Amino acid sequence: MLNRLEMLRIFVAAAETGSFKQAAIQLGISPQAVTRAIQELERLQGEMLFHRNTRKIRITEFGEQLASRAGDSLRQVDTLFAPQGSRQSSEFEGVVHLTAPKALGRIGMLPVLADIAMQHPGLRIDLNLSDVPAHVIDERIDIGVRFGLLRDSRFVARKVAKYAFHVVGTPALIDRVGMPGQVRDLESLPTTIMHDVTTGRAWPWLFKGGQHFTPTRPAFTSNDSEAERDAVLSGLAFGQIAGFLADTHIAAGELVPVLQAFAPEPWDLCVYRPQRGPVPKRVRVVFDGLVKALADKA
Repeated sequence: MLNRLEMLRIFVAAAETGSFKQAAIQLGISPQAVTRAIQELERLQGEMLFHRNTRKIRITEFGEQLASRAGDSLRQVDTLFAPQGSRQSSEFEGVVHLTAPKALGRIGMLPVLADIAMQHPGLRIDLNLSDVPAHVIDERIDIGVRFGLLRDSRFVARKVAKYAFHVVGTPALIDRVGMPGQVRDLESLPTTIMHDVTTGRAWPWLFKGGQHFTPTRPAFTSNDSEAERDAVLSGLAFGQIAGFLADTHIAAGELVPVLQAFAPEPWDLCVYRPQRGPVPKRVRVVFDGLVKALADKA
């Protein structure tokens, strides 16, 4: 029985980390021991638990269902041996995999996730920050945060806030080059652009009524929104910056919004999770906490 329990514990660690190597490090055993345990469990179950290739592993649908049941069972077993005061928190033990845009994740989510994790010892956060949308289903992400509404029936999505996008510059920049009165005036002014890393092309600036503007000779180019914000704060150029990055600097007088009559509609911010069976308590507590916190911050 002990061996089978340990076999399940190894399997759940591999499922949660998405890596035999990381599971071995987490459990303090060899990668070979992880491989042998998974192979033996597959033999006992009569089903493949992971798809494997030379670069990565990916859990099968059967493996995902087994991992959910096994994880719940292991937590119940661990609860039997836990001190009375720690039993409630053990219900939330395990890894929650999240994905979010880089700047929003660092500024808006990290403090919230840290607070939730401290309230629930044993809860482990795995946050993937990228401006490239993750393949949530394929990569086994538990929770995602993104701009724009999700209409995919495979997801449970909650719209939590709206964020404006501002064209801004510093007072010193405006004194030096003037303030644009029309969108076309930007063509003769120093500007920034962000690159879409999936296409290599520049993201266009968006304006009211579907109008677009793409700088042809930008003074600053980046694939990181915080770097773009910092370039604008230095007085180098005008930029179109998301509200969560610009609002505090606008309030402090460090940035001045321009072309406000042409501002685009604010973008929706959504928190979402895949619909794949029962939702573990650890995922639900993080999902609900993010929904509340991001709505409160808006």
